Amino acid sequence: MRGVDNMREGLRNRIRRLSAIIQKEAIQILRDRGTLVMLLLMPVLEMFLFAYAVSLTVDHIPTAVADASMDAQSRAFVGALVASGYFDIDMYVADETQVIQAIDEGRVKAGIVIPPNFAAQIERGEAQALVILDGSDAASVSSGYSAANAVAQSWAMGLTVEKVARVGAASLGGDISLPIRTSTRVLYNPDRDDMIFIVPGLIAILLQVMTIGQAATAVVRERELGVTEQILITPARPIELLIGKMVPNLVLAVIVMLIVVLFGIFWFGVPFKGNPWSFVWLSLLFIISGLGLGLLISTVAKTQRQARQITLLFMLLCMLLTGLIYPRQPMPPIVKAVSNLIPATYFVRIARGIITKGVGLSFMWADVLVLVVYSVVVVVVSALTFKKRLD
Repeated sequence: MRGVDNMREGLRNRIRRLSAIIQKEAIQILRDRGTLVMLLLMPVLEMFLFAYAVSLTVDHIPTAVADASMDAQSRAFVGALVASGYFDIDMYVADETQVIQAIDEGRVKAGIVIPPNFAAQIERGEAQALVILDGSDAASVSSGYSAANAVAQSWAMGLTVEKVARVGAASLGGDISLPIRTSTRVLYNPDRDDMIFIVPGLIAILLQVMTIGQAATAVVRERELGVTEQILITPARPIELLIGKMVPNLVLAVIVMLIVVLFGIFWFGVPFKGNPWSFVWLSLLFIISGLGLGLLISTVAKTQRQARQITLLFMLLCMLLTGLIYPRQPMPPIVKAVSNLIPATYFVRIARGIITKGVGLSFMWADVLVLVVYSVVVVVVSALTFKKRLD
């Protein structure tokens, strides 16, 4: 009996010890309300992001039309493309050169070029339309390529049926081939290599996550270790402390940028078509915005764990909302508004513009201007909050 009593007593002791540990851990979780809120909200946020922001089907592609025929048949063909839901006509231009310029500038993702005498060519069964697609956007290329061919075949089939009904199959001599064909040209990436699409955007995301995470965790770590109080004893001013924290991280981020760009070129075979110096200077601007955001996060996060969780959330937003993989066109307006608050959204387009397209600053001035304003604002705000925190 004594042996049974000892076993029972030992079991009760184990249960008491286990209960004490569980109680201690539960109290720690409940005390860290910031972490608890993030743990509860992150799954819900991820579910909404994947449900509403992620779409692999691209429709309403911004399109430029160069209609050299301007007859009833050319207008009907353009109308069929619009009716499909895959193409939105944003502008009419004079010729193919202006279509390509509009794609270079990022104003459209596709172009339709219709030759002169389109109606007469249809009657002879010789009509051909050219579809030009932005190869730096893989999603638009895939959807635009399939949709243009499908719409052209369907519309041409309707014309053929009407012609047979009008003149009879016998009068056509058995030749009832489709009267229109489409040819497709993919700019910047004619082989449709996924690496050419992914690598420039991935450079932007890697720099964004690295700079935010490094700046945020470094400041919070110093606060946890009590280093911040020691720094306050020194005669250094808050702005000097801020610059001192940013410069080493800036240099480190530039080194990382150079490494990943070289890997992209020599390992993944991504051609660098633009001006490398423009890319370096704009990368510096982008890195500064990321460091400023990291310093802002450090004023909100109380622990390194919270800083890492916020950085993880930012990485998720960058992966889903910036156009790195998933297209931004089908996103709801509120999701697009959120993506506009992320610096990587603009730098993804800049990186693809310089690396993939080889265009200059004159074609990307809007994104560059937004990034300049963003960097100035976020650095000023982070400096003020950092100074207030020290005071």
